[in-house]
Amino acid sequence: MRISSLRLLALTALLLASTTPLCAADAPVTATKAEPAAPQKPAPKRWADDPLLPEFSAIKAAEFLDAGAQANEGKCTACHATFAYLMARPALPFATAKHAAVRAHLEKWTADLAGLQLNEASKPQKIAEAVMTGAVLAQHDAATSGKLQPISRQALDLLWQVQQKDGGYNWLKLNDPPSEIDNHFGATMAAIGTGLAPDGYADTPAAHTGLEKIRSYLRAHPPEHMHQRAMLLLADHCVGGLMTDESRRQTVSDLFALQRPDGGWAMASLGDGTWKRKDRTPQDLTTSDGYGTGFSVYVLRLAGRVPEDDPRIRRAVTWLRTHQRAGGYWYTRSPRNSDELSTYVGTAYAILALKVCGEIP
Repeated sequence: MRISSLRLLALTALLLASTTPLCAADAPVTATKAEPAAPQKPAPKRWADDPLLPEFSAIKAAEFLDAGAQANEGKCTACHATFAYLMARPALPFATAKHAAVRAHLEKWTADLAGLQLNEASKPQKIAEAVMTGAVLAQHDAATSGKLQPISRQALDLLWQVQQKDGGYNWLKLNDPPSEIDNHFGATMAAIGTGLAPDGYADTPAAHTGLEKIRSYLRAHPPEHMHQRAMLLLADHCVGGLMTDESRRQTVSDLFALQRPDGGWAMASLGDGTWKRKDRTPQDLTTSDGYGTGFSVYVLRLAGRVPEDDPRIRRAVTWLRTHQRAGGYWYTRSPRNSDELSTYVGTAYAILALKVCGEIP
């Protein structure tokens, strides 16, 4: 999957040139007109090569997020950057037409999903889109108007139409961690979105029943690696009833144990060795990046309730403030194969982390 605005140009097809046969041994050879060469495919962007900014720039971050977000993603909203964009963009105090357009697109997508009569037997892609759309619209409402909009309520109600009888979700599995590889992500994301929804949505009869089923599912399917444990900690913060006090403390401790000496975290280390790259190269478990650092700080501050003046958090904030690239982003090497997408989502989490640490007004 790729961010649509950064897609590489497709190669132009070559026309087959006809050959001129010889009629006799001494016949002159007719010269053929050379076909124009196909345009060269642009070299993939080397995200890690962009120089660092001398200081953090919220404006640069907003420009990068706006450039990568899509107001029309065709047949796939689970792809690309829409969800990460709408989760993070309200944290930046710069209103743009792109922000409004992306929100409008997701609202239209909700209406389209509602017309499909989705249920637990629907295709995993549509189930993932339904859950993510409801969860993200609810979080966007909470971060902007503070009121649950009617279209967001409609989107959240789809969560319970596509929920499995055991409380989980038949998630999209493209072996692309962390969001498209297992059912655990879908269950925690549904809980997070429901819990953060304004106007007491979590207390409605449908949501109450659905959340009880999610709790049952997550008790029966405990997390298998650090990223799942961190997502569970977020979900527990939002809806409760998912972790004991001891398991919360242990998760916070174990997440801090992965912090690098420079103050950041490496995204791949959150997979505890379970994530595999498509090119079969080793994961980079030691180099701090945008996703690993941003996600970890966001979870520790919001759900772990670690004070923003904790020395470990301050070291992480220093890393974030000093590792933004000139293009406005925080680089993240993908645990699968798309640095483009991991860098975009990592930038979104870096912004959320700086916001919950009081670094963005």
